[in-house]
Amino acid sequence: MPDQIPMTIGGSAVTTARSFEVVDPATGAPFASAPECTKAQLDQAMQSAQDAYRTWKQDEAARRELLLAGADAVLAATDAIAPLLTQEQGKPLADAQMEVRSVALWLRHFAGLEVEDEVLQDDHKAHIRVVRRPLGVVAAITPWNFPLSLAAWKIAPALRAGNTMVLKPSPYTPLATLLLGQVLADVLPAGVLNVVSGSDPLGALMTGHPAPRKISFTGSVATGKHVAAAAAPDLKRITLELGGNDPAILLDDVDVEAVAERLFWSAFRNNGQVCSAVKRVYAPEHRYDEVVEALAAVADSVRVGAGSDPKSQLGPLNNAPQLKRVAGLVDDAVSRGGQAVVGGAVVDGPGFFYQPTILRGVADGMAVVDEEQFGPVLPVLPYRSVDEAVERANGTHFGLSGSVWGTDDDRAAAVADQLDCGTAWVNTHLALRPDQPFGGAKWSGIGVENGYWGLHSFTEVKVLHRSHA
Repeated sequence: MPDQIPMTIGGSAVTTARSFEVVDPATGAPFASAPECTKAQLDQAMQSAQDAYRTWKQDEAARRELLLAGADAVLAATDAIAPLLTQEQGKPLADAQMEVRSVALWLRHFAGLEVEDEVLQDDHKAHIRVVRRPLGVVAAITPWNFPLSLAAWKIAPALRAGNTMVLKPSPYTPLATLLLGQVLADVLPAGVLNVVSGSDPLGALMTGHPAPRKISFTGSVATGKHVAAAAAPDLKRITLELGGNDPAILLDDVDVEAVAERLFWSAFRNNGQVCSAVKRVYAPEHRYDEVVEALAAVADSVRVGAGSDPKSQLGPLNNAPQLKRVAGLVDDAVSRGGQAVVGGAVVDGPGFFYQPTILRGVADGMAVVDEEQFGPVLPVLPYRSVDEAVERANGTHFGLSGSVWGTDDDRAAAVADQLDCGTAWVNTHLALRPDQPFGGAKWSGIGVENGYWGLHSFTEVKVLHRSHA
């Protein structure tokens, strides 16, 4: 494994004099370094994207063919990319391989998406056509939980629409994305996709840079607000996919035994480090103990270990600050009367491991319930009426997604329709597809990604009005 993977600027591999360490969360120790992009290099990346845009926007058929070629190249590089993703992010290797494959899936989907102009009038008086045109350069900033998948959510539609891009991964997980940039550089024309890495303040330099016409950001609510403020003076378009505190409401007719494992993994996938994972469960008061015990049994059976160990089902948390936050939320809940039925402690030894934890005896108003914990911790709360459960589920600043579980699908769907969120699932959760729009209400974001809607977010509407008078 190389000590430092270069950035991709203007189609070339670019190194830097300065670098920063990348830590393996399974050991807590640095194992590689990544380039620290300078302001001059960022300017070069933006300029190369601007230069490439002039020709990239002109040939849609060529763009579609190159995205398909990019998908093939990514799949061919899976064995190189996935272990690197596991070592820097922590997730099990099988999950890392799946994430690499998702990049190819997204590239192929948007390459094959048929997009037609809309004709408003075509008669003897006029021909009026609504078309979609690319914006120009896009600045994309991705987080550390799914660095490759969430990069693909931006790369595929943006490039298909005719934009070019400068992409910056999280400094916690830069390496797999840098390698992805190198793989795609062998396929795409120079400057179409530039990948840079760096610690603060690189993200702020990108959002304030005059070149991008759009910023696509996935990350925390706090940072998203800063991105929106930075974009405002230049009227940059923005898509913000921010935090979530997804509720799962279990109705009184739910088959707890049948759904317990699926519900558990809806909360604990990627060690709970999923913006749209279940973050709190509302169970009928008379079935509360049954729900807690069923979830605790699953949690108690899960094997936690290094992602490189094929027996591991959950890896470590990605970084030390996140481990500290998760531990602090659990400690606070327990100090206020909550009980960790299973888990509730940091795993002894090196790395950023935390025991899968099911909490009971917690209540609205506790930080572990009101905030996004983003870790292997699930609070379970009782409710007396469905109306009460819906009101409490909606009673936060978040509105990313949610789910309702029960044996009567129609009844569950009617309850799900009352959730104030971007996606409401029935008897499932985390069911994401490249053709399905994804976005949040309230503080969970602005705009959507994926599907036609995601593609359109990387375009401007233009009207071509030809008068025949």
